[in-house]
Amino acid sequence: MIGVVRALFGILRLLGPERASDLGGWLLRSASPLIPVNRVAFANIRAVFPEKSEAEVKAIARGAWENLGRTVAEYAHLKSLFDYDYHNPDKPSRVEVQGIEHFIALKDDEKPGLIFSAHLGNWELPAICAATYDLETTAVFRAPNDPAIASVVHEIRSGAMGGLAAAKQGAAFAMQAVLERGGHLGMLIDQHFTRGVVVPFLGRPALTNPILGKFARRFECPVHGVRVIRLPGLRFRLELTPPLDLPRDATGEIDVTGAMAMMTAVVDGWVREHPEQWLWMHRRWRPNMIGSAALANYEQTAQIKPAFKAT
Repeated sequence: MIGVVRALFGILRLLGPERASDLGGWLLRSASPLIPVNRVAFANIRAVFPEKSEAEVKAIARGAWENLGRTVAEYAHLKSLFDYDYHNPDKPSRVEVQGIEHFIALKDDEKPGLIFSAHLGNWELPAICAATYDLETTAVFRAPNDPAIASVVHEIRSGAMGGLAAAKQGAAFAMQAVLERGGHLGMLIDQHFTRGVVVPFLGRPALTNPILGKFARRFECPVHGVRVIRLPGLRFRLELTPPLDLPRDATGEIDVTGAMAMMTAVVDGWVREHPEQWLWMHRRWRPNMIGSAALANYEQTAQIKPAFKAT
C-alpha cells in the first residue's frame, strides 16, 4: 500500500503544484456527494448557519471538500510552496505574510511561546514559515489513520518543517520539554477532544484540548494565533496575531478554560470569515459526551472575546 501512495505523490509532483492542486480540488469537490461524511458537513453547516439556503450550504460544503483536496495534493509540493522572502517583501511570491514581525519577535525574545491554528486553507504552511526563519518550533500533529498515508506524510513534513510531535498518549511530556528549553509549540485546536474543556465554538459547546491553556498558565509565555487563507491562483496569506491577553482567575494566574475559550473565539471568527475553507466534515460537536457539570460554566465562557496585548 505504501508503494501505491508514493506512486500517487510521484504523479502529483510531475504535474507541478498548480495542476496538482487543481486536480485534487476537482476530484474531492466532484466526489463529495458520494462520500458518507458529507452528511456530517451538511449538518454542521446548517447548525451554524441556519439562515443560509440549501444552495449556500451546498456551496460551503463543496468548497470545503475542494480545499481539502487541494491541501492533500499540495503535500507533494509542500517544501516548495512557501516562497515568502522577509528580506525582500516586494518580490513576487505565492505566499504573503501579515504579522511576520511577531514571528521575528518570538525568535528573538529568548522565551518559550505557543501558537494555535486551525484546519483552514493549507494549514501546514505556518510550520514551514517558522522553520524558514529559524524559529525553533515543534508542530503537534495528528497522524492520518491510514498507516501508508501517515508514513509518506511524515516524510514530507520532516523534510519541510522543524520539530514534530505526534498527538498521542505521553506527548505532553515531550511538549513540556520543548517549552522548558525555550522552544515553541504549534498546535491545531479545532478538533474534538474527549477529555477536553467545554468552550463555545460557532455557537455551540465543544470539547477542546486544554493543553495549550495549561502550558500558558505554567510558563506565562506569549500565545499567538496563526491562520492560512487560500487565495485564487494557488496563493496564500498567512496571518499571525499579536499575543493574546488571556483571562485570569482570582489568584492572578491564567484561567485554563478561559484561555481555551479565547483561543477558540479567534478560530470562530476565522471560520465565519472563510467557511468554505474549514474542515466541516469532522464531528466537532458531540453533545452526548458533555456532562452537566462541564456545561455549568459554559455561559460564563461564552462571554469571552478575543483580546490582544499591545505590541
